Amino acid sequence: MMQPASMGELIYLDHAATTPVDPAVLEGMLPYFSERYGNASSIYGLGREAREALDQARLRCAEVLGCQPSEIVFTSGATESDNLALRGVAWAARIAGSGRDGAPHIVTTAIEHHAVLHTAQSLERQGFAATYLAPDERGIVGAPAIEAALRPETCLISLMHANNESGAIQPVRKVAEIACERGILVHTDAVQAAGMLPLGVDELGVDLLSLSAHKFYGPKGVGLLYVRKGTAIDFQQQAGSQEQGRRGGTENVAGIVGLGLALERAEERRVAYIAHCRSLRDRLMRGVVAAIPDARVNGPLDPALRLPNNLNVAIPGVDGETVLFNLDLAGIAASAGSACTTGNTEPGHVLLAMGLTAELCKASLRFTVGRSNTEGQIDRAVKEIVRAVERVRAVGSNVLRTV
Repeated sequence: MMQPASMGELIYLDHAATTPVDPAVLEGMLPYFSERYGNASSIYGLGREAREALDQARLRCAEVLGCQPSEIVFTSGATESDNLALRGVAWAARIAGSGRDGAPHIVTTAIEHHAVLHTAQSLERQGFAATYLAPDERGIVGAPAIEAALRPETCLISLMHANNESGAIQPVRKVAEIACERGILVHTDAVQAAGMLPLGVDELGVDLLSLSAHKFYGPKGVGLLYVRKGTAIDFQQQAGSQEQGRRGGTENVAGIVGLGLALERAEERRVAYIAHCRSLRDRLMRGVVAAIPDARVNGPLDPALRLPNNLNVAIPGVDGETVLFNLDLAGIAASAGSACTTGNTEPGHVLLAMGLTAELCKASLRFTVGRSNTEGQIDRAVKEIVRAVERVRAVGSNVLRTV
């Protein structure tokens, strides 16, 4: 069993939103905020020291992904990486085929992160074409559906490795096999997969892959985009010669060092982390379902098709955000879906795409466990979840009686 982190009275059950920086990762980063503060583009010793740190981080990431270090582009996070993947491939296709009939076409899914969805929609406004495929009731988009959506002018398929809300693992490898036969590039947003699923790019068969460090116990504000050698991509951020001319701007050396260390440590601990998370997630699921019989688990019930740390559950008759406020008062942090959409009163797009009603979407809660959690915390969380639901339902009943 992993050792709990020191988090006071807080029970943190929102690891899909972000994770605390691993102390060993922070220790490795600290020198690059102080005595090793050089600009990696400078030719003197301090700069060369920073460049060496970048090279070492790139090598660490490449070893986890099973690629060449030169195939990794460091970014500010997965949002930038997703934007670069879609825009870069789409514009490269337009430039290469400017006289061909039909606009370059992207196939993606209705359950992608908004970093992908909004980018695809933006490209549509610029004259590109896009298809958004709905998942089945489990939250999975099948390879046959993607194959049926392909066109002669399709230049890219963007399919996330695993969904951040439902936890559903997508058939990236099968889709990549189909795409390879047709000469179509494949991008995967693998943000939720690091430390839980294999990330070998050859095994996945992908041409582009996005990661964000803060999802696997690294720092915020840094990520990467893997770009397979030979991939036609129009790099978007122009400035100096940083990242081999692929992304201009002074490198975030400390952040990149943290990314490399965090990804390496996440891969080294992956087997133990999966077992730890699955045990606690299942304990949480059993407790909630037993105490709230009408609770419904959203997403795949087959553990092979779901991230081991994810539980998404709909509880009829409650407002999810109201339950979350009650849980927060009890010292429990959870969410109603993606942290990027918190505060939006509209039902979550992922659950809606899976066929849930708007009412059930708004009654859904997402719990994602991690390194810091213990069995004792899970047992306490179950009790507080039940209390919060009973309290919210009681208030709702009283309101109805007075109407």
